[in-house]
Amino acid sequence: MPEPRLSVRDAGKSVIITAGDVDIAQYVHHPDAPDAESPKPYLHPIRSLSGAPMSVYRPHDHRWHKGLQMTWAHLSGQNFWGGPTFSAERGYHSRDDHGHMNHLGFTELSCDGERVVAEESLHWVSSRGEHWITERRRQVFHGVDAARGLWALDFSTSLRNVRGATLEFGSPTTHGRPLAGYAGYFWRGPRSWTGGTIIAAGGRGGQEMMGEQAPWLAIAGQHDEIDGGGTVLAFAGHSSASVPIKWFVRNEAFAVISPSPSFDEEIALADGDTLELAHRYVFIDHMCERDELDELGAELAL
Repeated sequence: MPEPRLSVRDAGKSVIITAGDVDIAQYVHHPDAPDAESPKPYLHPIRSLSGAPMSVYRPHDHRWHKGLQMTWAHLSGQNFWGGPTFSAERGYHSRDDHGHMNHLGFTELSCDGERVVAEESLHWVSSRGEHWITERRRQVFHGVDAARGLWALDFSTSLRNVRGATLEFGSPTTHGRPLAGYAGYFWRGPRSWTGGTIIAAGGRGGQEMMGEQAPWLAIAGQHDEIDGGGTVLAFAGHSSASVPIKWFVRNEAFAVISPSPSFDEEIALADGDTLELAHRYVFIDHMCERDELDELGAELAL
C-alpha cells in the first residue's frame, strides 16, 4: 500500500499540511494574540497520521503556550515568551516587555508529495518597536511512514543580530530560578498526556532529565476521547553557540519538551553575528517502548 502523499494549502493566516486525507499540522504565521502573549508563529493543531491530537493551544494555566513554537523568555531584558517575567528580586511579575515575531513572507513554500518545505523571513521586534533580529526559518515536513505510524518535522533557524549591540539570550534559570530553562523550540502536549512517560537516550528517563544533555528525548502519553496514545520524539540537534543544548522537559503538571539552547548559561550574540539552531520532532501514532525509541533514535538522528 502506498504511503499517504503530503500536500499543503494556503488558509490565509496559516498553511495546512496534509498527509493523505488527514491535516497533520497547521502553521499559523499571522497569529491573533494579545501583546501579553508575545505574538509569534506557531504550529497547532498537530496530529498523528490517524488524526489523534498531539498539541494543545492556549491552556488555562499558560495562555502563551501554543502547540509548537520558537520562543525565548529572556532576551536582553525583553520577553519573547509571553506572560510574566522572572527576576531573582521579584519572582514572576508583569512587565511591559513583550516582544513579538513578525512573519514577512515565505521565501519557499513547496511540496513534492514526499515533503513540504516552508521557508520564511521574520523580524523579532522589541516591545519598543525596535527591530532586533532578522530570522530565516525553515521547516520541512517529511518521513511519512504509515506502517510505523509516524511523520517527522525538521526545524532550522538562523537568527542574525541587527540590534546594533550584543544580544544576551537567557532563561529564568540564568536569572535565578532553578530548572526553568524556558528558551528555544517549545512543544506543549495535550492535557491528557500529563503524567506521561519520559524516555531518553542512553537508558535514561523521567523528570530527572530536566536540565540534562541527551541526543534525543521522548514523551509517550494517552489520549482522551479516543483509545490509545502517542509519542513525541525530539532530537536536540545542533546549536552554533558554544553553550550546550539541554532539555527542558516535564510530565507534571503538564507535558512539555524543549531542547533549550540557553538553559542555565547565556548566549552572547555580537551585533551582526548569527545563531543557528536545528532540531527534529517525530510524531508517532502509538505509545513507544524504549527498544523502539532506541532504534528510532539511531535511525533518525540529525
